[in-house]
Order: sequence, then C-alpha cells, then structure tokens
Amino acid sequence: MAALPTARSAASRGLRRESHHSADRPEVPARWERPALAAVLGVAALLYAWGMGHAAIHPYYGAAIRSMATSRRAFFFGGLDTSASITLDKVPGAFWPDAVSVWTFGPHTWAAALPHVIEGVLTVWLLHRIVRAWAGPLAALIAALTLTFTPVTVALNRATIPDTALTLLLVAAAGALQKAVRTGRLLPLIACGVWVGLAFQTKMLQAWLVLPVFAVVHQLTAPNSPLQRVLRLLLGGAVTLAVSCSWALIAWMTPAGGRPYIDATSNNNPFSLVFGYNGLSRFSDDATAFGAVPATAAGRTTGNTGWGMLVNHTVGPQIAWFLPLAVLAVATALIRRAREPRTDPPRAGFLLWGGWLAVHAVVFSVSNGNHVYYTAVLAPAIAALAGGGLALFWSAYEAGGRRRLWLPSAIVLTVAWALVLDGPTWFVSRLLVFAMIFAVCGTVGLWSGGSRASRRLVQGSLAAGIAATLLVPAGWAVSSLDPRYAGASTSPTAGPVGEFYARALHDPSALRRAELDRPSARDTALLDYLIAHRRGEKYLLATQAAYPAERLLRAQSQPVLVMGGFTGKTPFPSAPQLGNLIASHQLRYVLLTHLRPTTPATTWVKSHCERIRSGAYGWRTRGSFGLYDCRTPADRRG
Repeated sequence: MAALPTARSAASRGLRRESHHSADRPEVPARWERPALAAVLGVAALLYAWGMGHAAIHPYYGAAIRSMATSRRAFFFGGLDTSASITLDKVPGAFWPDAVSVWTFGPHTWAAALPHVIEGVLTVWLLHRIVRAWAGPLAALIAALTLTFTPVTVALNRATIPDTALTLLLVAAAGALQKAVRTGRLLPLIACGVWVGLAFQTKMLQAWLVLPVFAVVHQLTAPNSPLQRVLRLLLGGAVTLAVSCSWALIAWMTPAGGRPYIDATSNNNPFSLVFGYNGLSRFSDDATAFGAVPATAAGRTTGNTGWGMLVNHTVGPQIAWFLPLAVLAVATALIRRAREPRTDPPRAGFLLWGGWLAVHAVVFSVSNGNHVYYTAVLAPAIAALAGGGLALFWSAYEAGGRRRLWLPSAIVLTVAWALVLDGPTWFVSRLLVFAMIFAVCGTVGLWSGGSRASRRLVQGSLAAGIAATLLVPAGWAVSSLDPRYAGASTSPTAGPVGEFYARALHDPSALRRAELDRPSARDTALLDYLIAHRRGEKYLLATQAAYPAERLLRAQSQPVLVMGGFTGKTPFPSAPQLGNLIASHQLRYVLLTHLRPTTPATTWVKSHCERIRSGAYGWRTRGSFGLYDCRTPADRRG
C-alpha cells in the first residue's frame, strides 16, 4: 500500500482532471496497479468458475442452448428444439455464446456455463478500465473489488441466465459514452449505441433503461455545441434502434413457414414478444398487452417490488452493501463540484453512474415480477460509485481540513450498514467481528494520522478500512460456492436467501442439478421407449408446454413439438394443425400434464389418442404426466 496515490497524483489521474486533452494521454501505471488488477481478476475467475462442471444450468434455457448448438435454424431464431418449431420466450442473443460453446466443446454443463464466467470476468476488467480513466487507479481497484464480491453477481455468473451478457454490454456502452463526452468525438457515441443495441438482443427493453441517463449526460457534459450535441444524439439513437430491433425485424420479415412460431405471442409477431410479453405486460394489469400471451406475464409477482425493494431482507444482502456509500458519493460530488465547468469529467462520471443506479431503482420499484438476480445490473453502478466515492473522500482527506472526516465516516457508515443487512440472519457474524476490528483500526488510524511521518500508517489505515467494507459482502458472495447457498438454477441468489429460494421451489436438487449430459434414469427410460417405437416420424414426441420437454431436450438433441410454448398458453399448434401432423405421420406420441392449462390441442389429444400404461415406458407411477399414442385407427388395425 506504500504506493497508493497521493492527493496530487489522484488529482492528475481523474477526480480533479480539468483538461479534456490530458484525459487522453496514456498514463504509466504505478508499480502496484497491474499485479493488483491481475489478483482481482484471478479471484473473480476462481469465484465464477469454481465447480463449473456442476453449474446451475437453467432447465428451460439449457434445453434451448443444446438445441441451438445442433441446428442453424434453431440457433438464429432461438428455437427450443432442434426442429425450431417454436422459439424461446426471449430473444436469442444472450444464448448465442452458450450455443457456440456447446457446439465447440460438446454438450457438457461446463461448456454451457463457460461464456457466463468469461462475461463476468470481462465485466470486472472493463469496469476497472472505465473507472480508472474517470477517477484514477485507486477508485478503479475498489470498484473492481466491489463488483467481484457483490453476492448476486457471483451467484449469477455461476448460472446460465442472460443478465451476465446484459451487464457486460451495458458497461461497455457506459465506457463508450464516457469517452464520447470526454473527447467530443462521434465514433465513441456510435459505439455506445451499438453496445446498447447488442444488450437489447440479450434482455430486450431492460437494456434501454440506461438511455435516458446516457442522453442527459451527453447533452449536459459533452464539449460540442448545442446543435452538434442534438444531432449526434439523434444519430446515436438511430444506431441504437437499428441494432436493437435487427433480430425482431428479420424474424418479422421471414415468412411464417420459414421460421419458428414466436412463443408467448397470440399473433406470431416478434415485436409482440419484445414489447408485449417482455415489456408492457410487466407494467400494467393487461396480461395481453400488444399481443402477449396471458396468465404469466402480468401475473409474475415475486414480492420484490415497491420503494423499499433494494434494501429488503431478500434483495438487500444480494446487492445493497455499498448502496449508502454510493448515494453519499453522488450527493457529495454533485454539491462539491457544482461550480465546475459544464464539461467537468468527474461530475459527468457521477451523473452517469448515479443516473444508472437511480433509473433502475425506480423501474424495479414500480414493476412486477422482479427476480432477485435482476438487480445484478445495478452492481457496476454501485461499484463505480463506491470506488469513485472513496477516492473522492481520500483526496479530500489528503487535502486536510474538516473534510478529513469524510473518509473515516464513509467507512464507518458502510460497515454499520453491513451490520444492518446481515443482522436478520447473522450469516457471517464472525466476519462482522473482523470487519468491525478492521474498521476501528482504519478509522482510528485515519483520524490520528496525516503527517508525512505517518504516511505508511495512513495508507495502512486506508487499506484496513477498505477491507472492512468488503469482508461481509465477500462472505455472502463466497457462500454461493456451496450449492446449499446458491439458490436454484432458475433463481440464483447467495447465502440464506439462496437456501430459501431452493427450498421454496420444492425440488431444489432437480433445479440445481439440471445438466446437459446427465439425464435421470426416468428420462432415459422414456427416451429409450420413444426411440425404440419411432417409425420415421419427424417429432420424437409433443409435450404440453416446455416444462415436460426441458429434461428430454437437455438429454438428447431431438425434434420435440412443444405445444403452448413456455407457458402452455401460446396458441400453437392449433387442434387442426396437430391433427394434420398426426395424420401425415410426423407425430405419434404426446406427453400431457395437469400442471399446465388445458388447450384445444390437449383436448383433441385426450379425445383422439390412447393413453399408455406408465409401466410400458419404465415409470413406476404416472404422477402428473401421461403419455398418449396418437396412431391413426388405420395404423392401429395394421
């Protein structure tokens, strides 16, 4: 820690930078920077990749990933099975890297998880680079550490859910915007639009939440003339819209016979999937908004909503450890730099990350159906503000005067807040003791030090204070390496919250251990029966909704007709279409379940097909499923 920057070096490296030209000059890193960054990235890679062979494969997405890896049509359109008869209920962009990895390395659990590990580590590296250009090396190191040890980030990066790619791409967009407003150049602004558009391909409308913030920051702080700023903003917006809607536009222009049916829509329209099912229906009581399929979109409520959502007992321990510090940093920076020029880079950075945090907090508070892992997109903003804030307070401490109290006060506040968040469970109570010891040592050293003779004492106290703020969230983060504390594959969360979610989903072992290459004995028996009795049909079988098909699709790459899509409510196929498939010998077997709603197609099956005794295909009991043989009467007589 002896090489930590002084106030003068910190000023020259970010927080007090006034010249746009000096911001572009390459800086020689201090001796400690590269080893420190390498250590942080190594820790991040270890946390995210540990036990990757048993990663939390999302059952639904895992089935699609394997299908996309074996079929070009399924790959581009996001087909749920190899025949790509119906799509996922999401756009496929986030799963393209996963499918490429499975295609390259084979249908292994670790191959599906590998892209998410890489995305997580890249996000840490990229955030370090962006924060360093804005607020200096000390802020960058703190931001990288904070992001690495954010519990929900660790849990999410060990799963196969689109939010890892979303977060990476949005951080890249923020870095491009920061460069655009610092230099006044057009190309970085265009790059920002491209990154946001690609993020849209991973999580749709959620990627656009940053756009109002980006637009305000650009208009307020870019060095160009007002007319130039407006014109460039319009151009950047056009690029964002074009890249964002490119897949939906291609799918819409492709004839219905040449692509899968668009799941979660009543009109087979990709724009209804994007803006209805995954958009308007989440903010209204209209379950059929813009052509969405009813029954799940508007009704998906997890209890994680309202203005106290980010600090409740479920979400708070996952994301909010540095939230008070982040808010304090934004308020202090904006007040302290209120008289600086309009283009002041440090203020622009606090506006950028503070706006990112504020907009997402508001949207999550007023929307329904918020899974805990959605909040992972807040982690880069909170981490950047924590790093920038502590660097700002360190600079004020070095300058002397009454502002010397800001830094130790911020450390005490953060450790006290950790006590509040961990208090309901006392999950890492031992780490809390060490955190308080480090906090006391750090604050006492900072309050009493400051002269040249005590430089090492002050820097050691700063290191102790930073460690105190990180210990408790790191304990929650590391806990997710134990499957007991990692939640379910459908809802990755760390600590006791993760244990609660796994139990609440009633079948934690099945949800946690969904894998691409290890089918259960029950699934193997059914697959063996279907394959043995297959007589050239296109589809191995049809299932009622995605739930019964997921395990079979993960086990083998076979064409499976998923009736009703993810929810079971999508009007595909219709009863006449199903009858035609059976009459033309493209389909013989149908697997129904009472766990999903009845549709005209399932009613047709029950009235026209013969139910098979469960023992015939190796199941001791029927349970909630029933297999039907839909051979035509003529075939049965033959």
